Amino acid sequence: MRGARALLAVACLVMAAPAAASCRLALILALDVSSSVDAHEYELQRLGLAAAFDSPDVRHAILYGGHGNVALAVFEWSGFHQQKLHLDWSLLRTARDIDRAVVAVGTMSRSHEGYPTAIGQALGFAAQMMRRAPACERRVVDISGDGINNYGYGPAAAYRSFPFDGITVNGLVILEGYDGVADYYRKEVLRGPQSFLVIANGFDDFRAAMTKKLYREINDVMLGDAGARRRRG
Repeated sequence: MRGARALLAVACLVMAAPAAASCRLALILALDVSSSVDAHEYELQRLGLAAAFDSPDVRHAILYGGHGNVALAVFEWSGFHQQKLHLDWSLLRTARDIDRAVVAVGTMSRSHEGYPTAIGQALGFAAQMMRRAPACERRVVDISGDGINNYGYGPAAAYRSFPFDGITVNGLVILEGYDGVADYYRKEVLRGPQSFLVIANGFDDFRAAMTKKLYREINDVMLGDAGARRRRG
C-alpha cells in the first residue's frame, strides 16, 4: 500500500510539472501614441515592432528559449482614457502563432492622436490586463515612449493603486529631443529587481532597440546596462 501511494505521489508530481511550466512569460507591450509621436514616427514603431518579432533571434527565443510558452498582449497608450488593446492575450506556441502576432502588430491602425503622455494610466491599464493573463512563471510589462508623464497621476501613484506584486516593468526610451526621458524612466518607471532600460537613439533606431529588448526579456538575460535596473517593490 505504501509503495502504491509513493508511486501515485510521483505520478502526480510528473503530471503537475508540465502544467506549471506551460507558460514561462506573460509579456505586455505598451506603445506610446501621444501627441509627441507624429505619423511617420508611429509607422517606425508599428513596423519596427513587427520586424522585431519576426527576427530570427526573437523567434528562436520564443520557441526555444526556455521551458513553457510565451503569452503576449499589445496595446497603445497616450492620455487618461486613451488606451487601445490591439492584441489580446495570445500564446506563442508555434511559428504560426508568431506569424499571426507579427501580422496583428504590423497591420495596427493608430488608435489616438493629439493626447498627452499619461504613463500612470498606461501602467494601471497594464496591471488590469495582467490580472487576466495566463498563469506564467514571469510577468513583464514592457513600456516604450519618448517623453515623461505630463497628465494625470504618475507611475508612483499607479504602483500604489494597482496590483503590481510579482510584475516587472521594463522600459524602452526613444531619445528624440529630450535627454531627461532616460533618467525619468530609470527613477520613476522601472520596477522590480530584474528591470532594465533599453535606449533607442531616435525612432529610426526603434526596430533594433526593440529587437534587443525582446530577446533579453524572453530569454531573461541579465546583461547590459546594470545601472538601469531599479530594485523596488
